[in-house]
Amino acid sequence: MRDLAVTWFLIVLITVPAWVLTVGQARDMGVGPGTMGLALPLFLLLWATMMAAMMLPSMAPVALTWVRGIGRRSSGWTRAARTVAFVGGYLLVWTAFGLLAYAALALTGDLVHDRPAAGRWIGSVAFLLAGLYQLGPLKDVCLRHCRDPMSHLAHYAAFRPPARDLRVGVHHGAYCVGCCAGLMVVLLPLGVMDVAAMAALAVVIFVEKLWSRGPLLARVVGVAFLVLAVLAPFQDWLLPGLRGAMPSMGGM
Repeated sequence: MRDLAVTWFLIVLITVPAWVLTVGQARDMGVGPGTMGLALPLFLLLWATMMAAMMLPSMAPVALTWVRGIGRRSSGWTRAARTVAFVGGYLLVWTAFGLLAYAALALTGDLVHDRPAAGRWIGSVAFLLAGLYQLGPLKDVCLRHCRDPMSHLAHYAAFRPPARDLRVGVHHGAYCVGCCAGLMVVLLPLGVMDVAAMAALAVVIFVEKLWSRGPLLARVVGVAFLVLAVLAPFQDWLLPGLRGAMPSMGGM
C-alpha cells in the first residue's frame, strides 16, 4: 500500500502542476496557427509539460504495477530514483514526438500565412488523418498494449541494468504515442494551446485505455473525426487553431 501511495503521490505531484502551468501559459498565449513564435527549445518544454498533464493519469495503472515490482526489489531513495527514471523515459518519448509536432506546426503556419484560405483544407486533412488512424490497425495494436500492461510488464522484467527503468518507460511511451498519435493530430486545427481541446482529449485517452469498451470509443471518435473532416472546409468554428490566418467565409 505504501508503494502505491507513493506512486499516486508522484503522479499527482507532476500532473497537477503540469495542468496549472499549461493553463496559465495558454491564457497568456491564446490560440493561434503555427508555432506562435516559440523557439524549438521553449516549445519542447511546453509540449513536455502538456504531455505530463494529459498522459500521466492514463498511464497510472502501468506505473503503479511497475513500481509495485520495483518496491519488492528496492527501497528508499533507490525506489524513488527508479520511479523517476520510468516516468522520465515515458515523457522523453513524448518530447521526441514534440519535434514532429513542431515541424508540422511550422509548416502549416507558413502555409496559412501565405495562403489563408488553405487553413480550411489543412484542418480537413488533419481530421481525416486522425479519423483514419483511429480506425487503423496500428491504433488497435498500441491500444491493446496500453490496455493490457501485465503481459508486457512481465516482458519488461527481463530488461537488465543499466537504465532498465528508463528503457521500460521509453518502450511503454512508444506504444502510448502509437495509441494517441491520431488524437494529437487534431490539436493542429483545434489549437495546440486550446485548454478545452486538451482536456477533452485527455478524457478520451483515459477512457480509451481504462474503460472496458475503450476500443469501441476509439472507433466512435474515429468516425466523428471523419465527419469533422467533411465539415471543416465550411465551418470556421471547427478550426480555432488555424482561424487567425484565415479570412471569414463572408470575405471569400
